[in-house]
Amino acid sequence: MTAIWPIAALMAVAAACATWFATRQVLGYLERRGIFDRPNERSSHNAPVPRGGGLAVIGVLVPAFVLAGVLLGAPETWYVVAALAGLAGISWIDDIKGLPAGTRLIAQAAAVALGLLALPGPIAQGLLAPWLDTALAALAWLWFVNLFNFMDGIDGIAGAEATALTIGIVLVAALPRGPDDLVLYAAAVGGTALGFLPWNWHRAKIFLGDVGSVPLGFALGWLLLSLAASGAWIAALVLPLYYLADSTLTLARRAARGEPVWRAHREHFYQRAVRGGLSHDRVVHAIGAGNLALVGLAVAGEASLGWSVLPMAVGVVAVVLWRLSLGRP
Repeated sequence: MTAIWPIAALMAVAAACATWFATRQVLGYLERRGIFDRPNERSSHNAPVPRGGGLAVIGVLVPAFVLAGVLLGAPETWYVVAALAGLAGISWIDDIKGLPAGTRLIAQAAAVALGLLALPGPIAQGLLAPWLDTALAALAWLWFVNLFNFMDGIDGIAGAEATALTIGIVLVAALPRGPDDLVLYAAAVGGTALGFLPWNWHRAKIFLGDVGSVPLGFALGWLLLSLAASGAWIAALVLPLYYLADSTLTLARRAARGEPVWRAHREHFYQRAVRGGLSHDRVVHAIGAGNLALVGLAVAGEASLGWSVLPMAVGVVAVVLWRLSLGRP
């Protein structure tokens, strides 16, 4: 499918340009409506910032996924599109009015159940009973949606993470046995993330809001699980390893102290780094450097090195977490 690559490049550029322009329009709308994220004791910013930039991201991503599904002749894409649209709607209501955690979780679980129909196969490649494979995929996906939302707490981090993940997915798909049918979807996600990033870079002019971070986490979760279902287990684990480690270790620490893990807080490693004196962009640069190393290891693992890259990936993440835990410039 060599013809897919120039189309993917064009889609990424078009998505980036469209998202940049759409974010500019959404920013004006949010300001006129007075929809702001106002600082509180759990915030990492000190001035009101418009919240809801995800309207622009999802407004571009959904049509891009539709186009990708049509070009690939993949009707199962409609399951992902419907789930993305539904999650965006529920999350927008949550941004505006607030919803109970249970309601949000039910909506996310319904979206995951729908999205499972779009996976290319079992994630464990037949090593597990079908019901167990499906259950593990659903739990992993639901967890990733929430952790991506949890990790969207400083300027630029979500856009930078989405960009790194999609670059890794595209490079893995370019390998001789890579799942190149994922390239168009990854290009669409990466393009929208890049288009939004200039508006969200420190100091951010606009925030994603749940309307952006929840569906974006869902789309990235689908791409990562699709990698696993295509046999690229190493990449599916290594690429998001920093996000997995920061969020999981932080919540485990909070749970051990008996604190409600679902409540907003400022205890992730990246948030503690900001509180310790590092600027938002310095923190994102450190995470980005680690992510680039993870991309290289994921590609090397899938190309020839196999699971031997996993200890190196753990080492990379450990170094990033150590750097963030220092906190000082």
